[in-house]
Amino acid sequence: MAQVKLYDTTLRDGTQGEEIAFTVEDKLRIARKLDELGIHYIEGGWPGSNPKDLAFFREARKLHLKQSRIAAFGSTRRAKMSPEHDAIFRALVEAETEVITIFGKSGDLHVREALRITLEQNLEIVHDSVRYLKTKVNEVIYDAEHFFDGYRANPEYAMKTLQAAEAGGADCIVLCDTNGGSLPSQVRAIIEVVRQQVRTPLGIHTHNDGECAVANSLVAVEAGAIHVQGTINGFGERCGNANLCSIIPNLKLKLGIDCVTDEQLARLREVSRFVYELANLHPSTHQPYVGDSAFAHKGGVHVSAVARRAETYEHIQPELVGNRQRILISDRSGVSNVVAKAQAFGLDLKGDDPVVREILEQLKELEHQGFQFEGAEASFELLMRKAMGRHKKFFNLVGFRVIDEKRKEDEPALAEATIQVKVGGKVEHTAAVGNGPVHALDNALRKALEKFYPELKEVRLLDYKVRVLTPTRGTAAVVRVLIESGDKHENWGTVGVSENILHASSQALIDSIEYKLLKEERRREEGRDAR
Repeated sequence: MAQVKLYDTTLRDGTQGEEIAFTVEDKLRIARKLDELGIHYIEGGWPGSNPKDLAFFREARKLHLKQSRIAAFGSTRRAKMSPEHDAIFRALVEAETEVITIFGKSGDLHVREALRITLEQNLEIVHDSVRYLKTKVNEVIYDAEHFFDGYRANPEYAMKTLQAAEAGGADCIVLCDTNGGSLPSQVRAIIEVVRQQVRTPLGIHTHNDGECAVANSLVAVEAGAIHVQGTINGFGERCGNANLCSIIPNLKLKLGIDCVTDEQLARLREVSRFVYELANLHPSTHQPYVGDSAFAHKGGVHVSAVARRAETYEHIQPELVGNRQRILISDRSGVSNVVAKAQAFGLDLKGDDPVVREILEQLKELEHQGFQFEGAEASFELLMRKAMGRHKKFFNLVGFRVIDEKRKEDEPALAEATIQVKVGGKVEHTAAVGNGPVHALDNALRKALEKFYPELKEVRLLDYKVRVLTPTRGTAAVVRVLIESGDKHENWGTVGVSENILHASSQALIDSIEYKLLKEERRREEGRDAR
């Protein structure tokens, strides 16, 4: 197959998605990451539409990109204005990019109802716009908006719009499934017809309203498209755009198209997470290829099989896209899950060891009570170590008391926690305040222990989730608390369950602190061994 060019529109089309917003600095940082990933074109925005995009194009001139080319995006000229006098075109040219992408109408419905001009006038607009911009930049990409819908309604006219762009000198004509409702079979059939009548290289731009954006992009390539547009993580308006995090590995690993190098492909998960972080969104756990669950195995039969041959339940090697295999622990787990997790934790545990059955029975009983260890692997490692007799007790919680007090109607409530811990033979009795009872308890626990273990100052509580497990019992319901903690090296999850939210929170907090102390002791031992 021919070389396929990747065109990223995260910084423009992606920002039209709900909850998605980037600062100028965010956009510049993402552009650098996309260049490292091997993206050929980066659509930076619509110059003239807002100050942020103008600032991006001004700053983007200072970027030293190794592979990517920055593209400015806009529309065809307005109906009653020549290209040289159109402010849209003036802004596009002043962006000083190597590439300009413009979109035009492909369907008679949009021409008559949206633009309110004749079909012939639209053809002139498309031709004039492309021809004029070709005198200003080396490369002009024409996006045929609503092409597939327009073709199904009036194939003859839709083809004329492409031919107008071709006559104007477009370097690539991109067929857009703007409403995202086309099926792969329809996309393939239409592109095969277009290829017979248009010589200009074809591209594809799809949306995901029918959950077919990635599939439509792939069949377009199989049908002859050599330019694919999309966004990182599928960000975009409504249901999103075609997800480049799925398209890129499918092109390279499934269709054998070297659109990026092996080294660049191995950065895919890193780039995905980077964009999520700058968008201030939690990564999608179940996202193909790059999600945490993409290569996670839970069922005992599956785990037993992948322990022998990973390809029994994995369609690619996770490392190819920068991901990793994960073995999950739940009440569906078998011996293979427990042994695999022990190996991951650096524990020597064989399948015929009686402690494995003990761990399984304890696991199933705890999950019956409401515990869940899929997002709390630190708690599960501590559970395993206790069962194996390899758990070190760093401290004992003697007890705690929390007072939540509201003194005046117009003032917030004040929480104060008093706590006693025992470290070795010493008892520490202290108190701390917080925004709420759990926050106060966390502060008091840290305050009591940091004098013995100063490394706890590095720990940060990153996420705190409460789930009601028995909602029919109202305020007497059992709750599960999941905590994510982290330091400068890694993040870890812990869990607690109780009818009392403070008790559940204390369980998760204590596990979090014990895991940190376990990590530090392990790190010191490794340092001594290295010497």
